[in-house]
Amino acid sequence: MAGAVSAINIDDLRSLAKARLPRMVFDYIDGGAEDEITLRRSVDRFADYEWVWNALVDVSKINTATKVLGQPNAQPYFVSPTAASRLFHPMQGELATARAAQAAGIAYSVSTLASHKIETIAAAAPDIPKFIQVYVWKDRGIVRDFLARAKAAGYVGCILTVDAVSAGYRERDPRNGFSIPPSVNWKTATQALARPGYLADLARSPEIGPANFEGVDTGGRDVMGVINELFDRTMTWKDAEWMAKEWGGPFAIKGISTAEDARRAVGSGASTVWLSNHGGRQIDTSVPVVDLVPEVREAVLDEIEVIADGGVRRGSHVLKLIARGATSVALGRACLYGLAAGGEAGVARALEIMSVDVARLLGLLGVPDVSDLDQSLLRLRTR
Repeated sequence: MAGAVSAINIDDLRSLAKARLPRMVFDYIDGGAEDEITLRRSVDRFADYEWVWNALVDVSKINTATKVLGQPNAQPYFVSPTAASRLFHPMQGELATARAAQAAGIAYSVSTLASHKIETIAAAAPDIPKFIQVYVWKDRGIVRDFLARAKAAGYVGCILTVDAVSAGYRERDPRNGFSIPPSVNWKTATQALARPGYLADLARSPEIGPANFEGVDTGGRDVMGVINELFDRTMTWKDAEWMAKEWGGPFAIKGISTAEDARRAVGSGASTVWLSNHGGRQIDTSVPVVDLVPEVREAVLDEIEVIADGGVRRGSHVLKLIARGATSVALGRACLYGLAAGGEAGVARALEIMSVDVARLLGLLGVPDVSDLDQSLLRLRTR
């Protein structure tokens, strides 16, 4: 924990996470699909967009607040939904992240495949906006019941993920013999024994799995098996429209990559369009999201929120996405590295690093209010 608190940047938290986790678990956070080209380019592409700035502007007061799914948010970023967080911190998982998000005053999105019950997570962070992320199951009754539970627990927005009808081919996982929950074989046992602290935490914790579907027959499948076998591959825009009506409140469609699909999302009832390449974990050689934001922003009305994610490791990455036209930015790996490195304190440090980065850069850019940031201060490097 002490190391996580003193981390200087997100890469420091990544290094601490790597030192604490068995290789198979770290690679699950850190890896991407196939050759991992999208994984790398999503980060590297930000460097191709270079800043100019406004001089002699009063920046004695900096406003970083924005809205996410219509809810007030202290920063231009919030926490993205990620599955099975107890895998990375067996004792607390999503509860640690929820508490850190509450302390930072930012929204928290909870995955369908969370490893704590959604009611327990909501109780851990009662004072911030919480959103529930869903897929379309083959059994629509499961979806309907799950959404009813989320409403009853105080979740105020719903996120439909549409880019994971099957799991991408993440080659690190089969090489490591990885599964959720972890299974014991000669590969995984050797990796776990190399990290005795993690192994002790795992032994003292309940089995890790999709905690919100204990009554659903998953046929003994791990999380990837649930995605591949129980989620509906026949899903169309009609299903998205059904989901939006079933939820009846702020609704985002996550996993959009084209202007045409952004318009379809709005036509299907989405109040928010979420541009995402799933962190490079689904389709390799997909276009970095920072390149896609302007055409999607142009395709939808100003009243429609545009969320973006992918490769965000610094406050400057957040602000480049905002300048390109995003309303807010979702943090995935940055928070998971913090969680793995130091639990709640590690997530809190990740969010603090980002908040300091964002406020500092807004001041240096001469933009005291994040809502005034636009593409006029960016240049695309051509050399």
